[in-house]
Amino acid sequence: MLEILGTLASNALSLPGILGLGIGMMTRQPYLAGSLGGLVGMVEAMIFSGFSLAQAGALELTFSVLVGIVAGVIGCMIRRKGATV
Repeated sequence: MLEILGTLASNALSLPGILGLGIGMMTRQPYLAGSLGGLVGMVEAMIFSGFSLAQAGALELTFSVLVGIVAGVIGCMIRRKGATV
C-alpha cells in the first residue's frame, strides 16, 4: 500500500504532474490537454527506466500516464476558467 501511495505522490510532484499541468494550460481543448499530459507521463517513465519496457513497471507506467492525463485536463480547466473571469 505504501508503495502505491509513494508512486502516486512521486508522479504527482514530478514531471507528469507539473509538466502535464503546464502543457494543459497551453490549450483550451481538454482532449488535447489530456493526451499531451499522458504522453508526458509515458515519456517520463521511459526516460527513468532507460528506454526499456522491461525495466519500466506496469504500475509505475500506469500511474505516470494517469497522473499526466489528470494534470493536463486540470491545467486546461484552469485556463478555461481563468479566461472567463
